[in-house]
Amino acid sequence: MSDQRTSSGFGRVLVAVYAVFALAATARSIVQLTTAFDEAPVAYLLSAFAGVVYVVATVALARHGETSTRVATVAIGVEAVGVLVVGALSVWDAQLFPDATVWSYFGRGYGFVPLVLPFVGLWWVTRGRRS
Repeated sequence: MSDQRTSSGFGRVLVAVYAVFALAATARSIVQLTTAFDEAPVAYLLSAFAGVVYVVATVALARHGETSTRVATVAIGVEAVGVLVVGALSVWDAQLFPDATVWSYFGRGYGFVPLVLPFVGLWWVTRGRRS
């Protein structure tokens, strides 16, 4: 990935969206874990995990180099699997997640951005490798 890939244009927007999700998911999970952990521990721990994934993806996308590209690819891949699995499970059995996570119902609570974002991110990363 060249230095210009995420320092301007669409790359900058992508990093900004990831940063917003990193902040939102992490902050939400901290509040949930500290105030209501007993109500839905799996959902709240999953929110924390999603927050960490978004933080790692944000940092890796913002940095340059082959290692950062690999880390971004893995983090975004984990994100894609997470949103698909958690989304499907939450539709299949809503009782599995008594409180919503960022990935519940394929990110419905966030305008389905969590469903689209990893595929856009993977497209961006693989596009950068080809150029």
